[in-house]
Amino acid sequence: MLKDITSRVNQLEIRELLGYAVLSDPDAVDQAVDFYRNSEKNKLYGYEEEGLIIGLIGCSLNEKVLTIHHIAVIPENRGKDYGRGMILELLLHHQAEQVVAETDEEALGFYRSLGFEVYSLGETYPGVERFRCVYDVEEPGE
Repeated sequence: MLKDITSRVNQLEIRELLGYAVLSDPDAVDQAVDFYRNSEKNKLYGYEEEGLIIGLIGCSLNEKVLTIHHIAVIPENRGKDYGRGMILELLLHHQAEQVVAETDEEALGFYRSLGFEVYSLGETYPGVERFRCVYDVEEPGE
């Protein structure tokens, strides 16, 4: 079950999980912490099981577009559909018409397996291609 952990963003276990989402760059972790701490529209949710946060997903909702900013699962629980479950649970909580995420090549298979359309953004950093992943939410009965 997802729970709002935005107020806990600076705790060590949350910072460690954010580190997985930003490739363990300490400056990027600090930026991510500030991103959630300094804006009420940015929310960070944790997936808790047996008292342990095993995954997190950070997002914002703007005019029916849910943007995923960060998603991570502790290494020993990857490949067990926690990432998929967190996205699906977010869709239940928010009335989004579209979900978008920006990612690198390593995560493309994950987003494609969920039905996201993938578009190249080109080299946004020297030697690093980034991708925009878009999922249009269907209305019930469609």
